[in-house]
Amino acid sequence: MEIWRAPTQIKNAYTTRPDWDQALKVWEGSASVQPDKAYESASPARDVSQERLTVFLPYTAVVVSGDRLRLRGHMYEVDGEPERWDHTSRRHLKLAIWRALR
Repeated sequence: MEIWRAPTQIKNAYTTRPDWDQALKVWEGSASVQPDKAYESASPARDVSQERLTVFLPYTAVVVSGDRLRLRGHMYEVDGEPERWDHTSRRHLKLAIWRALR
């Protein structure tokens, strides 16, 4: 698994967003990946499928909510802030990640 971060921002009159063309790999290593849910949003306006996963990373991994993760050739977005589990001898980070399938 790889963690990617976009260091610069693209600004226009309406918004500021990450420039993913300039993204840098900030961490690479092993992770435990567990299925969360996969669902389709059936509305007349959208026909979207999402894949959601739960990821457990080493406690020393560097990840923030705006990062993206590369897993099995696909890019996933971090959903929310990483949870730090540091109360036992098995310290780790817990992330929720997702990607749109279509």
